[in-house]
Amino acid sequence: MKPKFLLPALFAVLLAACSDYESFSSDPGFRLTFSEDTIAFDTLVSTIPSSTKTLYAFNNNGDGMRISKVQLEGGAGSHFRVNVDGRFLAGGVWSDFEVLRHDSLVIRIEMTPPEAGSSEPRYFEDKLNFLLENGAEQTVVLTGGSVDAYILKEGLVVEADQTLPTDKPLVIYDSLVVAAGAALTLTEGTTLMFHDRAALHVYGKLLVEGSLEKPVVLRGDRLDHMFDYLLYDNTPSRWEGIVIHRGSLGNELFQCDLHSSCFGIIVEDTEETIPDEAKPSVTLDCCILHNIGGDGLQLNNCVSRVTNTQVSNTLGHTVSISGGSHIFIYSTLAQFYPFTANRGDALHLASSEDGADYGLLRKAHFINCVITGYGQDVIMGENIPEDGSCSYLFHHSFLGTPAVDDEEHFAGCVFDQDKKKNEEEKLVRQENFLVFDTENFIYDFTPRDSSLIRSLADPAYDGLPLFDRKGVSRLTDESPDAGCYEYVAPPDEEGEP
Repeated sequence: MKPKFLLPALFAVLLAACSDYESFSSDPGFRLTFSEDTIAFDTLVSTIPSSTKTLYAFNNNGDGMRISKVQLEGGAGSHFRVNVDGRFLAGGVWSDFEVLRHDSLVIRIEMTPPEAGSSEPRYFEDKLNFLLENGAEQTVVLTGGSVDAYILKEGLVVEADQTLPTDKPLVIYDSLVVAAGAALTLTEGTTLMFHDRAALHVYGKLLVEGSLEKPVVLRGDRLDHMFDYLLYDNTPSRWEGIVIHRGSLGNELFQCDLHSSCFGIIVEDTEETIPDEAKPSVTLDCCILHNIGGDGLQLNNCVSRVTNTQVSNTLGHTVSISGGSHIFIYSTLAQFYPFTANRGDALHLASSEDGADYGLLRKAHFINCVITGYGQDVIMGENIPEDGSCSYLFHHSFLGTPAVDDEEHFAGCVFDQDKKKNEEEKLVRQENFLVFDTENFIYDFTPRDSSLIRSLADPAYDGLPLFDRKGVSRLTDESPDAGCYEYVAPPDEEGEP
């Protein structure tokens, strides 16, 4: 049997321990320790609330602390909203809070940015002040910014020819539809920011008239960071993409930057059984389709012409062609999707044997192009007829596929293959390109000086553009480079003027 006097003694010890744990001190040297001294929000679209950020206030002292007041300096008019351990700071102020020793406060902070009132971003700050019972004052700085935008909460249907404004971005929550018989024109500097699952559906005609200095930008509406090092804008599947529907012809996109979508551009089949090459469904010139969660450019039994264009880093096929007639000139198809190894081909060609599914592939020409990726063979074909009914040609292009001894269909090409023992200096795959930052998902597909892409293009081919996608002349050295980018020597490599 245990002695009875042990139970009262144990209870007394526990009471003393609890009393000691819950003791509070007004020691003038005590301070809170914050997880951050500044809470910085990204520049966001004005009037749209931010995601929530978390601030921790630790009491690492030997006794508890009392906080007399937590206050937003901007008061009730502040652009920030603060919740301290589940209690909202009504009017921007809250009083009398206790923090036990070795405990912490969890502080949630959100921001609704105001209108900037101009075409330039507006930046602002507030302060979250802590007045301790011991008389000490501590401050955490809150900062953020906003850009104005037209916000379309409901879908917009363009039923007559229309040009969208360029003075500020358009945030589209529901899909933007171009009705049959109407033309939507996007001029230089237009920015369309699509909310999750919003898309651009074209039944009429889409005309994109960007410029090198002010391209037309189609992107998601998240301006903030997913992680400290990663913007949402650098991740795929932020919005849907563009669908050019059956019967839509004459779509022309120049200097268009489309990125971070679920798919890039899907062109549905034409109404004709055999597409008329005089009626292109889509023409792309000096465009970028990048960082996409499905197919980058999907062409179905239609007619297309693609020049000086980059299509890159797609979960699906970078370019998928099923039937129709197509020509690619000075374009870069780069399949370096970073988020999984289960990615599609850089180029996927298919022809229906009987024309019942998606039509026969009549023509597929790739002139002075770069088609490569992580895999050893990123160019695939299905049911490509060998009876001459399909005219397919790779001419002076850099190709990520095993070497082919077939000058009729692969004329003057260089094959991107693994290094051999006697080719230690040969660049392969991603080594060919100027910037390849897979940590921050930043890429520049300009060829390096030592790449075999250099001087590969045939300048004599009829109707070639004289400048690359960035406006660099292709006539500055002995022969132009393949792909949409011409090599430019860094300043320290250039000769004396």
